Amino acid sequence: MAEDKQTKLTYRDAGVDIDAGNYSVSLIKESVKATYRPEVLGDLGGFGGLFALNILKYKEPVLVSGTDGVGTKLRLAFMLDKHDTIGQDAVAMCVNDILVQGAEPLYFLDYLAVGKLDPEQVAAVVKGVAGACKESGCALIGGETAEMSGFYPVGEYDIAGFAVGIVDKSKIITGENIKAGNVLLGLPSSGIHSNGYSLVRKICFDVKGFKGDEHIEALNSTIGEELLRPTRLYPKVCLPLIENFKINGMVHITGGGFYDNIPRVLPETCGVEIDAAAWQSPTIFKLLQQWGNVEWREMYRTFNMGIGMVLVVDAEEVPKIQAHLKAQNEECFVIGQVTTGKQEVTIKGGVFND
Repeated sequence: MAEDKQTKLTYRDAGVDIDAGNYSVSLIKESVKATYRPEVLGDLGGFGGLFALNILKYKEPVLVSGTDGVGTKLRLAFMLDKHDTIGQDAVAMCVNDILVQGAEPLYFLDYLAVGKLDPEQVAAVVKGVAGACKESGCALIGGETAEMSGFYPVGEYDIAGFAVGIVDKSKIITGENIKAGNVLLGLPSSGIHSNGYSLVRKICFDVKGFKGDEHIEALNSTIGEELLRPTRLYPKVCLPLIENFKINGMVHITGGGFYDNIPRVLPETCGVEIDAAAWQSPTIFKLLQQWGNVEWREMYRTFNMGIGMVLVVDAEEVPKIQAHLKAQNEECFVIGQVTTGKQEVTIKGGVFND
């Protein structure tokens, strides 16, 4: 019988390198361990992350979970071959969402799918995740890196995250206590964050024809540097506010901007009036509006316009919260008020008078 001389194939021949995967784990191990809280059990590499919940700290503990991705902002990371900030975006989109219900983030898991595993690239992404987890006070207790040959182009990837937090049932922030006369406080964003990038890319690269490393004088940076600014993490500044002051509602300004996100916490009988002159929007938003000839209402429906988190509070709480934030060197703007009416947002002032 003739000898079968067919080439013996391996998983690596099919595009999946297990050794590279093991090496990438070794590169991220220390940064991941640096995020561990006392409740974390075990070590990196198990089939599941273990977290021993301390229920004695709570009367009626409620777990709050959230999941999200980074979206087409990833295109900027690929374009500039810069991957050390995108992990913060993944964490921020999740922990900021669970924060608005009063939850303290406990732990986080990430999912990273790549076309071809580049250990240094993966390490840069996951170290960004770990750094953001540490700043947010939550442990990075697990994740998955999937090498999907032929599914994603070489050098490209997708990342998503999943966060779990905890809050006492009596302290869940639902918005049900919001009433006419309440004040809206806005906390500044760090830039565009992680929403609206399909429009951003169309304006900057299709309409204007910019290159990623093109310097924009008005921004005092390259367009790529500006667009890759990571999403701000709000737990560190907001958790003490939740603990020490009466917060009736919180809103993370993400996709949908002001018009779609704020009504999500409003009672049926309440509306909101926003004063756009109450804060200075970062230059990038004004440039995007000009470059793309975008209507102002569309800007406030797509972007955060410089306000990443909104607190809805009783009027008497405002001076106390402002004093607390000032002592922490944190900015805060009175951006509007709650009115009687439908669950709608009206924006006046500032650019709306242009």
